[in-house]
Amino acid sequence: MKLSTKFGVSVAAGLLAAASVAYAATDLVVVSWGGAYSSSQQNAYHAPYMKMNAGINIINDDSSNEAVAKLRAMNEVGNMTWDLVDVVAADAIRLCDEGLAMEFDPDELLAPAPDGTPASEDFGDLLVSECFIPQIVYSTTFGYRTDMVKSTPTSVCDVFDLKKFPGKRSLEKNPINNVEWALICDGVDPGKVYEMLATDEGVNRALKKLGTIKDQVIWWTKGAQTPQLLADGEVVMGSTYNGRLFSVIEEEKQPIAMLWDWQVFDLDGWIIPKGTKNLEEVKTFVRWATDTQRLADQAKYISYGPARKSSAPLVGKHATLGIDMAPHMPTDPKNAKTTLLYNYEFWADYRDDIDAKFQAWLIR
Repeated sequence: MKLSTKFGVSVAAGLLAAASVAYAATDLVVVSWGGAYSSSQQNAYHAPYMKMNAGINIINDDSSNEAVAKLRAMNEVGNMTWDLVDVVAADAIRLCDEGLAMEFDPDELLAPAPDGTPASEDFGDLLVSECFIPQIVYSTTFGYRTDMVKSTPTSVCDVFDLKKFPGKRSLEKNPINNVEWALICDGVDPGKVYEMLATDEGVNRALKKLGTIKDQVIWWTKGAQTPQLLADGEVVMGSTYNGRLFSVIEEEKQPIAMLWDWQVFDLDGWIIPKGTKNLEEVKTFVRWATDTQRLADQAKYISYGPARKSSAPLVGKHATLGIDMAPHMPTDPKNAKTTLLYNYEFWADYRDDIDAKFQAWLIR
């Protein structure tokens, strides 16, 4: 009887302990872009962190393309269900200005470099907002099917040449990058593109140029769509993020090549939404996931340049292919002969207005 009682007490204690562990577990909803990019984060950050911290469960959500609208809606009803959100720099600036993202001191929140250099110096000018934690430098550029063209495209303006390069194109379903390329290919000096886009005349001129190929465009909303459209032969050329093209070319061995001409450099990184219910856990994760080694680790899986200066010397070979990653970075001199620097301040100020005009143009 005593043995039975002791056994029962032992089982009950074990169940209570298990319940306590289960109760202590924390789900972190981390929002990103899906596809090869989210996979690189899973390999470099999420999986190792969960292995080290049994009480943390990272739930992936691929809604970054709709992040601004969804964060506004969550804020309006007072129910923030996201803990960490991956956004481009311009959206981070907008979210910060609207009070939807948390401001932080980089030297308090983020780890120093291995040699003790403060995070504010290690990230440097890439800290473009008090709310933005940079991860990568990437570019939006074009890929094309090598077996579906009679000659090799050499200029971004070949995208607008339906006679020389017939076939469907894929473009992102928003004005960013599309209107810049349209103006460049309509004869505007690249250094004056944003000055022109600040006027109704400039936006209308860009939309008119895009109209010359509109009926041959498949519009995408997620970065994984263009690589799939290219792989399926549904488009002859299309825009997407350079890392997505790297994946379909080098990992999947599809007959696709890169067109680097007038690639658009941009930054991507984290914001912590105001109202997250797991703030301390998020801070701990972000400090670890954006340290020097982790940002270098991500470059093993996708061809994006790490945002820390101290990470660059640690970029080596692809984790499974064994190829050097440096030549596949958008910042490599051979790839960066003509580049357009994304204007964060311009798009933070003009995005909503140009979006409205672009969407109205789409349905005309």
